Amino acid sequence: MKHYNFDEVIERHGTSCVKFDRLKEMFGDENLIPLWVADMDFRTPDFIVEALKKRCEHEIFGYTFGSDEYYESIINWVHYKHNWKIQREWISYIPGIVKGIAFAIQCFTQKGDKVIIQPPVYHPFRIVPEKMKREVVYNPLKMVDGIYEMDFDHLESIIDDKCKVLILCNPHNPGGIVWKKETLVRLAEICAKHNILVISDEIHAEMAYPQYTHYPFASVSDTAASCSVTFMAPSKTFNIAGIVTSYAIVPNDRIREEFYSFLEAGEFGDGTIFAYTATTAAYTYGAEWLQQMRMYIMENVRFVEEFMKLHLPKIKVYQPQASFLVWLDCRELELSQDELVHLFKDKAGLALNDGSIFGPGGEGHMRLNIGCPRSVLDKAMNALKKAVDKK
Repeated sequence: MKHYNFDEVIERHGTSCVKFDRLKEMFGDENLIPLWVADMDFRTPDFIVEALKKRCEHEIFGYTFGSDEYYESIINWVHYKHNWKIQREWISYIPGIVKGIAFAIQCFTQKGDKVIIQPPVYHPFRIVPEKMKREVVYNPLKMVDGIYEMDFDHLESIIDDKCKVLILCNPHNPGGIVWKKETLVRLAEICAKHNILVISDEIHAEMAYPQYTHYPFASVSDTAASCSVTFMAPSKTFNIAGIVTSYAIVPNDRIREEFYSFLEAGEFGDGTIFAYTATTAAYTYGAEWLQQMRMYIMENVRFVEEFMKLHLPKIKVYQPQASFLVWLDCRELELSQDELVHLFKDKAGLALNDGSIFGPGGEGHMRLNIGCPRSVLDKAMNALKKAVDKK
């Protein structure tokens, strides 16, 4: 068994890397420790790099299509990881999950229709429909015994005939929640009853920690399968976001025909050589790497939790059940949101995501990306401690 080195610090500056090379533009300071945008600082697995190199050796990069091997790798991986048996005709490449959400909204709604989201949640869920002149309706998550839950009573109260779509984050970003099966079953029943399409963003699906089970939304019941579009990708899991490897899974014949006809009209369902190659390699050879990476991430979570409890007890770590993103509750610091951002950015020299961008419930929070070597995390936590001690 190969041992992968996640402690390696790799220089990313100067590679047109959003996380590092847009610090000046986004934060006004290029010297911050970047712990924001959701990709990891770990080397892309060797089996993906080798597959790409081998394909490059052919030296012709003409028009391409998804091979049998590509589709079989997705079908086998989804069954292996999630015990969900999907069919080839259900699958289509999409050029990114946020783009997929935009396509689905354009396909299934009109201007003025309502789109439901459950904040605090990944901010493009709000931005995309708003820019497309749809009305965004909030069904905020509620905190029950320190755990986020969906508020079904409130959801039923806000639904009217103009509500056409609900965008689900499964697992949830930024909260790191792996939704329980019964939660997803109930959500499906409510949405199906009101003819609401569920768009399920499952980009963090493979990042569920071993003690939790991720349930693809469409797999939990026939009802869920009948009212949903699922988006998945190996991009977050294997750190290949720049290759754009997303795909859709649509079990329902009517929804699939409508959506895939929309994609075909603009050739949005046609992938690239490198997307097909990287996906096939990731899903064919990636199980062991994923296991080692998740264990490293879980140790990073433990490191942050213990550091906060010992040195920064006023910052509460909302323990993630999936992903390399950690939601920090900083409300006990008793700072305004501007003061909180100033503390992290200007005093500690850290670039995190401002919790308020995730919508109602995000105030007083920050999102921390721990997909980095522990030495970087240690440096960042000590810088934060120093800044808070001086506050």
